[in-house]
Amino acid sequence: MREAVQEWAATHLPPHYAILICSMLPILELRGGIPLGHYLLGSSQWAAIYFWAALGNFLPVIPILKLLGPAERLLRRWSLFDRFFTWLFARTERRAGVIRKYGSLGLILFVAIPAPMTGAWTGAAAAYLMKLPLKYSVACIIVGILIAGGVMTLASMGVIALWH
Repeated sequence: MREAVQEWAATHLPPHYAILICSMLPILELRGGIPLGHYLLGSSQWAAIYFWAALGNFLPVIPILKLLGPAERLLRRWSLFDRFFTWLFARTERRAGVIRKYGSLGLILFVAIPAPMTGAWTGAAAAYLMKLPLKYSVACIIVGILIAGGVMTLASMGVIALWH
C-alpha cells in the first residue's frame, strides 16, 4: 500500500504538497500532515515534514481571521448558515475556556494541544469570537502551531521507532 501511495504521489502530487494540503485542512491540520509526511518521506526527512506541515497549518489562519466576520454577516441571512454558525460558535465557545482564563498562553495552548477540536482553525475562530487583535492572535497561533508540530513530530517518530 505504501508503495502505491508513494508512486501516486510521485507522479501526481509531490509529497511536500500532500503534507502542505493535508495540514491546511480543518480537523486534520498538522496532526494529520506530519504522520502523512513520515509515511510518504520517512523519518529522516523530519525537518522538511515539520516545515511543510507548519506552513500548511498556518496558511488558512489569516484568511479565517480576516474573512470569518464578513462571511458570517453575509451568510447568516439564510437559516441553514445561521444554524451552522450558531453551532460552530457554541462549540468553539465551550472549548475556549482556557483562552478566556489564561489569555495569550491559553490561546497558544489551545492551538498546541493535539486533541480533537483544537488547533489553528478552532483557535482562529475562538480569537475571532473573543475579538482579539489580529497581530496578537496570529502570533499566539503561530507559537501554538510550532509547539503542536514539535509534539506531533516527536510522537510520530516515537511511534515509527516502536513499529520497527
